[in-house]
Amino acid sequence: MAKNYFYIAILLVFFFSVSLSAQDTKQQPKLQETSVIEGLNLYPNPVTNGKVYISTKNDSNKEIIIFDLLGKKVLQTLISSKELNVSSLNPGVYIIKINEENASATRKLIVR
Repeated sequence: MAKNYFYIAILLVFFFSVSLSAQDTKQQPKLQETSVIEGLNLYPNPVTNGKVYISTKNDSNKEIIIFDLLGKKVLQTLISSKELNVSSLNPGVYIIKINEENASATRKLIVR
């Protein structure tokens, strides 16, 4: 009878240590965090004339990547001004990712 309690105690200690190690791996911090773009303004949204304007506080060069709702990249460009030509896109809903210096932002873009 004492042997059964000993084995049960060993199993409990084993499962407890496994659960603690699993929790430790979940709480690891991210190695690289990107900051948000300050003063980001995307207009007009929805786009009707084929041009969208992207302004930020820094107004430096921006890398623009546009994805459709299935995650397929449909447009990638680098702009130095505020104006982005999206007339080549079909009407629909898109995800636009904007990278400026070390900051990044993602928004929904509607093209009519």
